[in-house]
Amino acid sequence: MEKKAIIIGAGPAGLTAAYRLLTETDVKPVILEESDVIGGISRTAVHGDNRIDIGGHRFFSKSSEVTDLWKQIMPLQGALAKDDRILGREKPLVEGGPDPEKEEHVMLIRDRVSRIFYLHKFFDYPISMRPATFINMGFGRTMKAGFGYLGSIVHKREEKSLEDFYINRFGRPLYEMFFEDYTEKLWGVHPSQIAPDWGAQRVKGLSLWKAFISIFKNTNETSLIEQFWYPKKGPGQLWETLAEEVQRLGGEIHFHQEVVKVATQDGQITSVTARDEAGSETEYTGDYYFSTMSVKDLVIAMGDKVPEPVRSNAANLPYRDFITVGLLVNKLQLENKTKAKTLGNIVPDCWIYMQEREVRVGRLQIFNNWSPYMLKDPEHTVWIGMEYFCDEGDEMWSKSDEEFTKFAIGELSQIGVINPKDVLDSVRIRIKKAYPAYFGTYAEFDGIRSYLDGYENLFCIGRNGQHRYNNMDHSMLTAMRAVDLVRAGSTDKSALWDVNTEEEYHETKAN
Repeated sequence: MEKKAIIIGAGPAGLTAAYRLLTETDVKPVILEESDVIGGISRTAVHGDNRIDIGGHRFFSKSSEVTDLWKQIMPLQGALAKDDRILGREKPLVEGGPDPEKEEHVMLIRDRVSRIFYLHKFFDYPISMRPATFINMGFGRTMKAGFGYLGSIVHKREEKSLEDFYINRFGRPLYEMFFEDYTEKLWGVHPSQIAPDWGAQRVKGLSLWKAFISIFKNTNETSLIEQFWYPKKGPGQLWETLAEEVQRLGGEIHFHQEVVKVATQDGQITSVTARDEAGSETEYTGDYYFSTMSVKDLVIAMGDKVPEPVRSNAANLPYRDFITVGLLVNKLQLENKTKAKTLGNIVPDCWIYMQEREVRVGRLQIFNNWSPYMLKDPEHTVWIGMEYFCDEGDEMWSKSDEEFTKFAIGELSQIGVINPKDVLDSVRIRIKKAYPAYFGTYAEFDGIRSYLDGYENLFCIGRNGQHRYNNMDHSMLTAMRAVDLVRAGSTDKSALWDVNTEEEYHETKAN
């Protein structure tokens, strides 16, 4: 009799699990997707003739398993993209690869530029020891930062919080300048109230001392990758292609299926019940269950069988929600002072971390620099995304689209990024549970994990499935490890949770 796997969620982890089951096992995957779109928060939103990458998704991984799958789904470009052709920029093209000017399914090779905007000036991200950093900071701030950093070398704090983590690596003055406000924008609470785990995942291996040493050594061990891959029309294009392949191979994908009940018995998941838009419920049964839904909602769906305090700790797990505002403008007010050539000579950044205290916007994406195919006219317009971090139901979340867009335009005007008169079009998109957070009952997460791992045929994968700030490739790897366990008949879930615990930040490079 054919075995079946019920997969909750059609994001990177869920689709990867389905594909691996189809190509490596005899288990048939059935995906239940709450929305009507593919890709989860890695989807591409479409507004008119322009596309939005929600949150920004660079395709980069140190795992050949992941990169091989990406190339298999969408081959690397064999000819120059539109902007590279016009500007005469070279790229490491793949012989026989598709031409992005003629074909749709193609992975582009893009240049990475990310900077910090602070004091209405640009700073390297991560903070570097280049002269421009000190010039932009001014003599007083530079001296203060230098003494603060020396103090952090002599006196190390016990790392009980994210604030301790940052101060130990950069000193208090630099922490206050470049990390404190942005972190509070992102999480909605002060870094002193956040567990250091997030820093250990996102900025591990990066320190001012390594940056200083690299000046005197022939090394770039703390510099970030200079190029990344990117689907021609945004990340969602790749996941939509993979979804088509899953269906071609015999897998099922059911949309508008919100899982509201998870039945259990004797250490096994026995079924899940999903509700559609009309309120109609359908029960799905399988031999294996892969969950990418939020841990909070998964445990709630399990009902009264879940013991205290697991149930209450899971119900109170914190998340940050997300708002993006897409703005199509004639031009930016920011001047390109770099050596990078760009269409319209706009700044070359993929995204900009907004450290200005007077505004609430957290990051700014410039979609022209991700892919010229993300907008209709990359030569004469600029398509940007303003990113806000919030809580569902709060003041920002509750504003009308018109109200919030007006507010967002005002913020960019206030710090000199755009002139409101140059805005041609706009759209606002809200995303729930974009970021699993590292405070509150997260301190009790090990108990929740242990309880869930007790169900032999349940595999928690992906960002929300593990309540961990996984990148796209890490989410895929959790799915791959879960399929390995199914194939091996193993119930030891530790391999799932070991993904993204390496010491070195995954976007660093070493020469």
